[in-house]
Amino acid sequence: MARVCALTGKRPNTANKVSHSNIKTKKRQLPNIQTRRIWWDNGQRFVKLRLSTRALRTLNKKSLDEFAAEAGIDLNKC
Repeated sequence: MARVCALTGKRPNTANKVSHSNIKTKKRQLPNIQTRRIWWDNGQRFVKLRLSTRALRTLNKKSLDEFAAEAGIDLNKC
C-alpha cells in the first residue's frame, strides 16, 4: 500500500543525508499518514481514509464534501 494522502496527494520525498564529511546518501522523507474514520454528513456514515496530518487540520476548516470535490474523490466508493 502506497504512502499517499487520499485528499492532498502527499507522497514520500527523496533527499540527501549529508554526513559530517559531506558524503551524500539518499534517504526517504515519509509523510505523516494516518488512517482515520471520518463522519460524512451527506452519506450519513463513516468513511475510512488514509490522510496526512495536514489534511486532517484542513478538514477543521473545510467540509469533507468540499475537500473531496477539490481532490476529485468519490466518497461513495470509500
